[in-house]
Amino acid sequence: MVAGAAVGYLFPDVEPGRFHATDLQIVASVFLRMIKSVVVPLLFGTLVIGIAAHGDDMRRVGKLALGSIVYFEVVTTVALGIGLVVANTVKPGVGVNIATATAETSVALAQSRPTVASLLEHTVPQSAFDAAVRNDTLQITFFAVIFAVALSRVTGPAKTLMLSLCESLSQVMFRFVSIVMAFAPVGIGAAIAVTVGRSGLGVLRSLSVLVMTLYGSLILFAVLALLPIALVFGVPIRRFLRAVNEPWVIAFTTASSEAALPCALENMVRLGVPRRIVSFVLPTGYAFNMDGTTLYLALASVFVAQAARIDMPLSQQLLMMFTLMITSKGLAAVPRASLVILSGTLAQFGLPLQGVAVILGVDAVMDMARTSINVVGNCLASAVMARWDGSFTCSSADIPEVEAFVGSARRTADVMVRSDVG
Repeated sequence: MVAGAAVGYLFPDVEPGRFHATDLQIVASVFLRMIKSVVVPLLFGTLVIGIAAHGDDMRRVGKLALGSIVYFEVVTTVALGIGLVVANTVKPGVGVNIATATAETSVALAQSRPTVASLLEHTVPQSAFDAAVRNDTLQITFFAVIFAVALSRVTGPAKTLMLSLCESLSQVMFRFVSIVMAFAPVGIGAAIAVTVGRSGLGVLRSLSVLVMTLYGSLILFAVLALLPIALVFGVPIRRFLRAVNEPWVIAFTTASSEAALPCALENMVRLGVPRRIVSFVLPTGYAFNMDGTTLYLALASVFVAQAARIDMPLSQQLLMMFTLMITSKGLAAVPRASLVILSGTLAQFGLPLQGVAVILGVDAVMDMARTSINVVGNCLASAVMARWDGSFTCSSADIPEVEAFVGSARRTADVMVRSDVG
């Protein structure tokens, strides 16, 4: 990250005929493509195994789904509340001039705002192959859940064969992830170099208050919401932080939750969260538990009102927060999702769309922060659901020691088989 930021600062995209940091976009793109190629097979394999292997207790699966949705709603509401309080306290929009900005892009985004009905319809894929091609995690999750439930009702060799195939697929893809992660330092360095080289540090000056307010709000949310939740449910804090460190870095530097999904899946399993839980909660959370994004939406909408010198009473702000809470669900399926939702909400409440055009200048920097918190929040959700379900394992043991024990046991078993012992 440091090296990439230095390259971006030293080789900005301003002088023609020389090397630019943005030329490293190909390296960052290759890394992202490698990561995204893992998502569908890994997600499908782990989710089918997690549900179908426990097909004798479908009520347990339904309990997990209901508990996850309730948890998502509570946490995202807290995020909206923190964003609203901070925006009214710091007032980052006061003194910002949005009169000179153009609203053309914002109008187009507002017109493409999805409805709740369209998002529900989008959840169901017309073709599983089409959803896989587009890496639509929400549709893949829906298809995999139905497929797993159907598989749990099958008996005999067909079920055994399919479970074996999915288990083998998930194991291979976890190894695939470890190979791709060897390229992570190069890909992450290139991604941060492109961001700094394209936007520079100057873009932060005029809107630095908004950027710093968002970062401070996200830190506040982590301390006041995520940390107490982890303590209440008995999630081991130090081990959890070690587990989410790598997914957080990937999400922060690439501004892509999808890029961090394979690593997050693997690390949460290593933490002690069963695969059946983590493979359901993480992708579902990408649609319903965007903590960082919902906080950003609350902050940005009030920022635009302040910049436009429009006095919104608290009742109007609460109504806008309720609208954001509903329309922000299913964000993962919408291109430029947060800007789409923000533009539509501004248009609905009569706020100037020029505010979005102003925010676009620093959106890349803010996107890195909100995306990384999205990933951390979803990782914590999987650990909380495992604690609530009573299936969190290795709560008092260190994972490397457990893995070493398992590896030793497997080697001993292999020797016994080869020597016809036992």
